[in-house]
Amino acid sequence: MNIGLFGGTFDPIHRGHLALARAARAGCKLSRILFVPANVPPHKQAQPLSAFAHRHAMIALATAQEKDFVPSLLEAPEDLKSGSRGKEKTGIRKPNYTIDTVKRLKQSLKKSDQLFLLIGIDAFAEIAKWHQAEALFRECEFVVASRPGFSLADVANALPASLRPRQEVTRPFHKQAATGDLVLRGVTIHLLDEVYQPVSSTAIRQAVAAGKPLARFVDPAVADYIKKVGLYKGR
Repeated sequence: MNIGLFGGTFDPIHRGHLALARAARAGCKLSRILFVPANVPPHKQAQPLSAFAHRHAMIALATAQEKDFVPSLLEAPEDLKSGSRGKEKTGIRKPNYTIDTVKRLKQSLKKSDQLFLLIGIDAFAEIAKWHQAEALFRECEFVVASRPGFSLADVANALPASLRPRQEVTRPFHKQAATGDLVLRGVTIHLLDEVYQPVSSTAIRQAVAAGKPLARFVDPAVADYIKKVGLYKGR
């Protein structure tokens, strides 16, 4: 069985996330995709985030009609995992490193299962800076949502130094768009084209602050939730 893992802040989840997941499901024949909101994203620790419970709830609303899309608590705060109804604890919190999440998930999978990590190309461009990035490529295949302006060389050169091909190898890649499959020693990347949507969580938060409608950004149920709870008004 092919399993997808889609991590992020999802603050909030939007149509671009769903488009990526649908394209990955079709292109890689994924039987299930886990949407994993990060409790403490390593690269955004200084950025204010909505409470984990709100972000998880919005994922549940956005994926309610997709039986293969599963809201996950893999990176939930311990009090939520234990079923506590109290507020999320504050103070020093350990970052949620993707390599730890992947290894924990694989403990529950069968040996015959294949894990695919879903990610946008902008985030992939920083993959070499991720915690134990080399190990991550050993644990799973990558599904990267491409967009215009990126070449295969950009993808190859973003790899950790130990996995990056020599410049003379990637030189021909500069003229090739970042599409199709890129298979190197120890690396398998599936590049999805024609799924890019010019929408971001930042733009959504700005739209809320300006009192603008959210229909083109998010699922109607998510828009209703944002309005009902009053998210993003203070940002």
